[in-house]
Amino acid sequence: MNLKQTQLHILHKPENLGKKAKTGVSLHCHTQNSKEMLDFVPHYAEKLPVISYFWKRERKNYIEREGRGLDFSTAFWEPPMTAYDVYKIEQKQLNDAGLDGIVSITDHDSIKSNWQVLEEVDKKKAPISLEWTVPFEYGFFHVGVHNLPKERADELTQILLSYSFSEDEEPNKKRLHELFEMLNELPEVLVILNHPLWDIEIVGQERHEILLKGFIKEYGKWIHAFEINGFRSWSENKGVIELAEALGFPIVTGGDRHGCKPNTVINITNSNTFEEFVEEVRVDKKSEVVLMPEHTQPLHWRQLQSFAEILKFYPEFPKGRRHWVNRVHFDVGDEKGLVPLSDHGWVRGGPAWLRAAVWTLGFMGGHVAKPFFSATRKKKDRVPKSLEKAKFEKPDVQEITTGIPNSPTEAGSTS
Repeated sequence: MNLKQTQLHILHKPENLGKKAKTGVSLHCHTQNSKEMLDFVPHYAEKLPVISYFWKRERKNYIEREGRGLDFSTAFWEPPMTAYDVYKIEQKQLNDAGLDGIVSITDHDSIKSNWQVLEEVDKKKAPISLEWTVPFEYGFFHVGVHNLPKERADELTQILLSYSFSEDEEPNKKRLHELFEMLNELPEVLVILNHPLWDIEIVGQERHEILLKGFIKEYGKWIHAFEINGFRSWSENKGVIELAEALGFPIVTGGDRHGCKPNTVINITNSNTFEEFVEEVRVDKKSEVVLMPEHTQPLHWRQLQSFAEILKFYPEFPKGRRHWVNRVHFDVGDEKGLVPLSDHGWVRGGPAWLRAAVWTLGFMGGHVAKPFFSATRKKKDRVPKSLEKAKFEKPDVQEITTGIPNSPTEAGSTS
């Protein structure tokens, strides 16, 4: 299958991208104002070798001591970098590649960082954006909402979040239709379905894909692009590209950075402003995407490298944010509420086994361990050396094309 909506470049070494385009667009960045939920911890702690032993032991001891289990449903952590530092790092990567830069920060359900960056730079270089959590049936999706109008950004964000955090027992499909329609009435706004194939709800891949098909069928006509993600596997991103092409959506990138390194995937364009880029994607349904050389490195190694950055001690940070226990918030039921772990007495980083686990994650994310991850990487998850070797296939999407008027399948069925 040849790509029609998206032009894809795979770089295995640095290149002057100024020969290909004028502007680089870095999408989906997270800063210290992004609340990252910890409800996944029990799921993965059960599976990790060595850590699972200590996890089960500590959980049992806690239940015996407190008479109840640990509640991760409200716990969250914050990435280490400030909004402006993230902006500068992304701009530097784009400039070093010979491009003018536009950086769209998308913290979870928050535009606080966007306002902080706009104290230093023009909105043309830093649109007001967020990663919107959208409940749907038994799960949820993450939707990138980019370039909210400055004069209405706070108002629109509150409207979106009132749906996300509604206390209604079931999501209101009619209300969600209205919200997507509201966003689409703003021609400068770009709506992206982030990492669509990722089973982020941990409901099982099969159930997630059923959920995804229902979501696209219901709201696809208001989505402008699908995202390939800097921290998802090549096989998953390949599946997203194939799905998008079959349905007539362009692809955009989302680096999804939470640590200290820039996004490994970017968009390039000859647009001068983000508004022009939005028109390119929304109206022309075209996109040009670059996988940077760092993206070809083993995913699990890059993930551990990011974890090491997140859990690192930063002596140069303001007091109260230097250690990871200052940046992880938990309610342990001691009437202090949702506060940093350091407020619960975790000054040294918690129990010895946990400190050892943190050290191990840091070691595994170092360069010494990189050859191991390279050798054990599955063939399907190795980023191909060229577009010709990608071997894209066309999936059967007939059952979800209803309501997507521009999909090739739908258009073909009426001709």
